[in-house]
Amino acid sequence: MQVVPENRYGVRISNEGAVWEVAILDPAGTPVSVRPCRDGAEARTYASTVRQHLSWLSPETFRAYYRIGS
Repeated sequence: MQVVPENRYGVRISNEGAVWEVAILDPAGTPVSVRPCRDGAEARTYASTVRQHLSWLSPETFRAYYRIGS
């Protein structure tokens, strides 16, 4: 079994009025990617997917997949 290094990125859902966004946060808590979403259901679904990837992917693969730092 391969051990995946701990991925310290995070996810935040925000709702300002009618605008839903999901932010991927670097280990310091700074947004490094922000995706606007149509509604709360889409925001929660996308955030859930990102959280799953956080648990499965190494930090390097996660950054490449979400084009963070490129």
